[in-house]
Amino acid sequence: MKVFIAKEANPKETRVAMVPSVAEKLVRLGAEVAVEEGLGEHLYFTKEDFEKAGVKTLKERQEGLKTADIVLRLGPPPKEEIELLQEGSIHISHLEPFERRELLEVFAKKRVTAICMELIPRTTVAQKMDALSSQANLAGYVAVILAAQRLPKAFPMYITPAGTINPARVLVIGAGVAGLQAIATAKRLGARVEAYDTRPAVEEQVKSVGAKFLKIDLGETGETKQGYAKALTEEQLKKQREAMAKFCAQADVVITTAKVFGRKAPLIITKEMIQGMKPGSVIVDLAVEAGGNVEGVELDKEVEIHGVKILGYSNLPGRIPLDASLMYANNLYNMVEHYWDKETKRFTLKEGDEILSGCIVTHEGKIVHPMFSEEKSEANS
Repeated sequence: MKVFIAKEANPKETRVAMVPSVAEKLVRLGAEVAVEEGLGEHLYFTKEDFEKAGVKTLKERQEGLKTADIVLRLGPPPKEEIELLQEGSIHISHLEPFERRELLEVFAKKRVTAICMELIPRTTVAQKMDALSSQANLAGYVAVILAAQRLPKAFPMYITPAGTINPARVLVIGAGVAGLQAIATAKRLGARVEAYDTRPAVEEQVKSVGAKFLKIDLGETGETKQGYAKALTEEQLKKQREAMAKFCAQADVVITTAKVFGRKAPLIITKEMIQGMKPGSVIVDLAVEAGGNVEGVELDKEVEIHGVKILGYSNLPGRIPLDASLMYANNLYNMVEHYWDKETKRFTLKEGDEILSGCIVTHEGKIVHPMFSEEKSEANS
């Protein structure tokens, strides 16, 4: 079975979908692996590195796309490159399906099986394939490092002959994968860390990584089957903001990570709340790509409101692209290996499989995922 990995279509993307050490594992499965020449050069992966791993390098991307049985990517492909894929081939990558539904139509018309990495179910078995979690983990780390760079004071406590420096106070809003890593990183840097989440069930996890869990009585809250926090009502959001204003006023750093899957991120920090914060404080908004948790945040910019720096940078894992690429490549490998038939040396689509049912969006000329199937494909018309 031929597997092809192309360079990313987005010129701003610093991560790659495959690294030599992981590509070698694909070769060991019995796959015929090829990468586009120049893949990962900026990460110091050479053509020789891939060739030593048993991987071919192709000068022409089109050749790889036209002949591959499986195409692996990190980001969504351009429409014109989907048109080059073989009928019956498999494409695995992030697809941004809520924002780019038109890609699903093209996949269906080409009768390509499209597997969406954002839709990997959050189950124990699927953890090894969960790219959203692997990348969110790194995003939480980077958020704290950025905050530490921009904060005009140190994170840890210092007791010196010249006086005592109190530790920075860090507030993390949202205790998912990114939030928990942000808590752990801030704690390792010596900060006093507090955290808040609408899901009471995460209190134990917050405490396990060294933070104090803040409680706000919002009534009934919970999480979706995918493990995301459920959207709050307007009344609950108002109550949350009122309590948050007090917590934010005490913090030197606030990191927001609250997202609702497939929907605009909830507004948690208003300009009035920012006005109550100490000048020189820093906010890092990890939900900026989904609209942002912070009023006034701007995508890929640092802005200052009432003396508070607000960082709204996208693709934080891309700031440590070597590790981010390795983790994503392993997610892809784990997906392929999990469904690899050792006898036929082929990737097998198991009908009724829980993981595949959750992440396959197009198959045999149709949009099959229940979240998007109302967007009827014209493939068979």
